[in-house]
Amino acid sequence: MSGSRQRPYLKRPVWIIVLVNFVILFLIAAYLYPPATSAACFIFSPTDCTLLNQPPAPKIPTRELTDDETISQVVIKEILKTPPVESNNRKIAFLFLTPGQLPFEPLWAKFFQGHEGRFSVYVHASKEKPVHTSHYFMGRDIHSESVSWGKISMVDAERRLLAKALLDSDNQQFVLLSESCIPLQNFDYVYNYLMLTNVSFIDSFVDLGPHGSGRYSEHMMPEVEKDDFRKGSQWFSMKRQHAIIVMADSLYYTKFRYYCKPNMEGRNCYADEHYLPTFFNMIDPVGIAKRSVTYVDWSERKWHPKSFKAEDITLKFLKNLTTIDDIVHFTSDEKRMLTGPCLWNGIKRPCYLFARKFYPQTLERLMFYFSNYTTLSV
Repeated sequence: MSGSRQRPYLKRPVWIIVLVNFVILFLIAAYLYPPATSAACFIFSPTDCTLLNQPPAPKIPTRELTDDETISQVVIKEILKTPPVESNNRKIAFLFLTPGQLPFEPLWAKFFQGHEGRFSVYVHASKEKPVHTSHYFMGRDIHSESVSWGKISMVDAERRLLAKALLDSDNQQFVLLSESCIPLQNFDYVYNYLMLTNVSFIDSFVDLGPHGSGRYSEHMMPEVEKDDFRKGSQWFSMKRQHAIIVMADSLYYTKFRYYCKPNMEGRNCYADEHYLPTFFNMIDPVGIAKRSVTYVDWSERKWHPKSFKAEDITLKFLKNLTTIDDIVHFTSDEKRMLTGPCLWNGIKRPCYLFARKFYPQTLERLMFYFSNYTTLSV
């Protein structure tokens, strides 16, 4: 342009432009999503900051509890906050659930030997009274009723064993075992593992597949919702407090008695796999380890777990079982596996104290290796 000077273009540094844009975005975000601290709230937020100093609003129940639920919650809460019975001779109650003979009595006798007074034995034989070979088992049979696989009678037998064992106030831990179970650790290890922790080892996990929540019946509503439904191994170890709660429960037990059974509405529901896992996940989820201390091999994904024969029993095999420290849950949900560490008082430790299913023919080899594979200490 003639007769005039063009004003030079002033370039701003790129970093200034970036900084300005960042500040603008930050202020917009602070306005739309007010920070949670009171100081930042007064600077950035247009809302009433005094709300931050108020306690959180109580959770509003989605529905009004039934009378039976209210009664149940009162009883359970009172039991949970009641201190355990003081005992100068704390014992583990070993509850054997068997149709008849106990082929591994000699192995259990070896496990119990030298620890008299620190354990008690109870035997529920559902078909025929066993002929005992060990004095630890003689005279320890309780009144028994018939048990059908997959039906509520299995849970009834568990409750019968717990009730009998609870009569002895020195029994503080209660371990459910079958005739095919064996000990994986020495007695001292088992005793300390169970007595020196404050949780029950009750298995409980979510299985979204047909053999998990697919077994749920809406007849369990409103007390048991589908989101509450859990699955788990029946082979538990529970503390006395929880055993008393099982005895006190009528509401949830009744739900599973009538609405979790084989061939119901086109589905097969097995109460022994769902009642306790669901019940304790609902009433005391932080009080259970959500895993069992009894090893079972479900890797073949069949109706029954793998059974071990005499030729399977080697020292290496047994040692491997005693050192497993990660839990694996096989679900029916697109064949997923749920895995996680086995924690004992917050420390990663071996998962299992016992194992099943072993054929009677394995006894000789198990007796031979017993002192070599049960060598860990807590």
